[in-house]
Amino acid sequence: MIFLELSFAFSLGGWAYVGIELLWRRRTHWSMFLTGGLCFTLLYALATLTSLPMLVQCALGALIITAVEFIVGCVVNLGLGWNVWDYSHNRFNLMGQICPAFTVLWFTLSWPAILLAKIIHLVISLAVKS
Repeated sequence: MIFLELSFAFSLGGWAYVGIELLWRRRTHWSMFLTGGLCFTLLYALATLTSLPMLVQCALGALIITAVEFIVGCVVNLGLGWNVWDYSHNRFNLMGQICPAFTVLWFTLSWPAILLAKIIHLVISLAVKS
């Protein structure tokens, strides 16, 4: 059952990330589906396996997403040269892959993502008990 739950979280996160990219930049890349899937799966685990205060979860969520973006960016942008994104024009960027402004955005978006994760987990838990 946990495999299906996490698979659903991965798929939902992937499509949500692609949607955010399309709204924000008007374009996306298939690697963003994988990145978003991984990010939401990790947020899902954070939301359902811990009882930390919401602000702490959001801060950890922002750090998780930023770390995943950095790792993926180093692979797809720097390693493979796909140039999916480039933050080198943003202040305080790290190797053009991450910047503080987006970490703040991830903090803000972690709030509804964590709430959604908790709701999904609750619904699945109730459905399994029925």
